[in-house]
Amino acid sequence: MEIFYDIKDTMIVPECAATIGVFDGVHAGHRQVIKQMMDEAQQHGYKSMVITFDKLPQQLFVPGFQAQLITTLDEKIQLLGELGIDYLVVLPFDMQIAQLTAREFMAQILHEHLNVKALCIGYDNQFGRGRQETFGDYVEYGKALNIHVFKAMEVCPDGFDVPVSSSLIRHLITEEGKVFEASQMLNYYYTLTGRVVTGEHIGTGLGYPTANVMSDNAEKLIPADGVYAVLASIDGSEPMQAMMNIGKRPTFNGKQRTLEVNILDFKGDLYGKQVSISFVKLVRLEQHFSSADELKRQIEKDEVLIRDIFEKIIK
Repeated sequence: MEIFYDIKDTMIVPECAATIGVFDGVHAGHRQVIKQMMDEAQQHGYKSMVITFDKLPQQLFVPGFQAQLITTLDEKIQLLGELGIDYLVVLPFDMQIAQLTAREFMAQILHEHLNVKALCIGYDNQFGRGRQETFGDYVEYGKALNIHVFKAMEVCPDGFDVPVSSSLIRHLITEEGKVFEASQMLNYYYTLTGRVVTGEHIGTGLGYPTANVMSDNAEKLIPADGVYAVLASIDGSEPMQAMMNIGKRPTFNGKQRTLEVNILDFKGDLYGKQVSISFVKLVRLEQHFSSADELKRQIEKDEVLIRDIFEKIIK
């Protein structure tokens, strides 16, 4: 996959079939759109191209907006690269791009710079200033520019009766903690990376020493407060089975939200190390216990459940 960050560098690209979008998460719905675009490219002898942006539109227009990303730009690029596309164009979402109408975008960007001959539109996707134009408008603009515009089909994963969307996945992860259900829509486990920092050693006192993880990227979403079965990779090591607690530790009147991971059957110093956490399944949402002993008994039950989860899901 060849990556372009400046459309001026794309003047020599051959005829392409393309699709455009933010593609946060590169989920099953995105993959279906990209597959249909690639099928069109193969059928007509075009190269395949994905066009995306370096940020969310809200980050430009909404003051104080705090992004909650499923994937960082680097993660998105890696996932898109695994799909076999020929070209990836990463456009800076700035005022110059934002002010283009759909017609202007198709003429100035797709036609003049990117040599797009076929454009696959996601079933719920709109682009251009104000997102005011319809799929029918895109088709008409395409005819004038010799660009065949077609719409991708909706995707509903097994067990779901709604189409996949990034907003639905964000809701499942951040509001309900349903990371396993989200993974079925993503085709991979949601992953968060951070550095191990000094904590309050509460877990050690309970017999479950934890590594306190500080996320590397403030824009990455954090799952709902609760206990999770996770896979933990230390400085790029093979993933290890672990349990993770996210929350404010209400049993100890905690005020600050923390991310603490206990790697099962692991002994060693983790301070300062890079940890990659892949969320496998929610065990329970955060709750208050009447004493430290009651919490410890619950953690022991959590560990049994988590080991059983890995026995069933991973193996």
